[in-house]
Amino acid sequence: MSATALAQDTVLHAIRTHTQADNPSAFLAMSQGTEAFTAPGLDGVIAYRQAGAYLVQLGGPFAAPEHYTTLLERFVAHAHEQGLRVVSAQLQRHDAEIYARHGFTVNQFGSSWVVHLPGFTLQGGRFMRMRNKISRAFRNGLSVTETGPEGYAAAKEAIDARWLRSKGEEARPLEFLVGQLGGPAQVHRRLFVGTIDAQPVGYISYSPVYGTRAGWMHDLSRRIPDASPGLMEAINAHVIEVLRAEGCQWLHFGLTPFTGLDQANELPGHSKAFQWLMHFLWDQGAALYPAQSQLAYKEKWAPEAPIPEYVAFEGPAASLPAFAHIFRACNAF
Repeated sequence: MSATALAQDTVLHAIRTHTQADNPSAFLAMSQGTEAFTAPGLDGVIAYRQAGAYLVQLGGPFAAPEHYTTLLERFVAHAHEQGLRVVSAQLQRHDAEIYARHGFTVNQFGSSWVVHLPGFTLQGGRFMRMRNKISRAFRNGLSVTETGPEGYAAAKEAIDARWLRSKGEEARPLEFLVGQLGGPAQVHRRLFVGTIDAQPVGYISYSPVYGTRAGWMHDLSRRIPDASPGLMEAINAHVIEVLRAEGCQWLHFGLTPFTGLDQANELPGHSKAFQWLMHFLWDQGAALYPAQSQLAYKEKWAPEAPIPEYVAFEGPAASLPAFAHIFRACNAF
C-alpha cells in the first residue's frame, strides 16, 4: 500500500527512530506515490517504487538493527515472488557495507552535501559575489515569507507552471528521489516563498532530517524564468538565519548524482565499468541530470566534506537496465 494509505505514523516513526544510517533523504519515504514495505513482527519499513521489472528502493531499510537484514531479505523475496528485481539508490555507507555482504554489487552513485550552521557566515572574500547577488535581489523588491500547509498551493502552482514551460515541451518534473509538496506529509515540511510586488517568483521547500546531523534539507526549489539574479540564494540565506535563530545545527542539500566521486569511497567488489560510467556522466551527462550546475549552487555555501551515497544491484554485476529504471522511477523519462 502507499505511504499515504499506510498509517503515516508507521513510516514517520521508522525514519525518526531508526537513524543508524543517518540518511538525510529519509523523509522522501513520506512522499505520495512511494510504497512502504513492511513485514509482520519486524520493526521497520522499506520505501520503494516499481519501475518496469524493478523495485527501486530509496535508501536502506529504516529498521531496528536486529531486524534490518531480515527485512531486506524479505523485501528481496517479495520482489522475486513477482518476477521482479531490486535496485537500491541513496544507500549510506552503513547500508552499502551490509548490501555488499549480502551479495549486491555496490558502487558510489554521488554525494550529499551539508552545512554546519552554528559557525556559518556569509562574511569574507569568498562570499562577496554571492552577497552582492543577494543584495541585488532584495533591492529588486524581493520579500521572503514562510507559508503554512494551507497556503502553499497558489504560490506553488503559479511558479511551477512558468518553470515547467521554460524547460520545453518534453520537460517532466522529477519525483521519488526529489521532494514534493502537498499530501499528508506537508505539515512536516517548511515552505519559503519569494515574492516581488506581491507576485510569487520562487520557492524552496525544506524537509526534516533525523539522526546525528538532525536539521533540515534544502529540497524542492523552483523559480520563474528571468527572475532577479540572486533570487534563490537570497531565499536560502534568509532561511539560514531563521534556522540559526531556532538553534538548528545542520542544513542539508541532499544528493547530487555523479559528484564527490572518489576511489577511496568504493567498496570491495564494486563494478569498475559502472565507476567509469559515473565519471563519464559527471563530464557528459547534463541531459540526464544537471549535476555540475547543481553542485555549483551547493558549493556556494561552503559545505562540509561530501558524504558518499551508493547504488546497489542484485548479483555480481552492475546492471545498466536497473540503473536506468532508477531514473524511470524518478519520472526522468
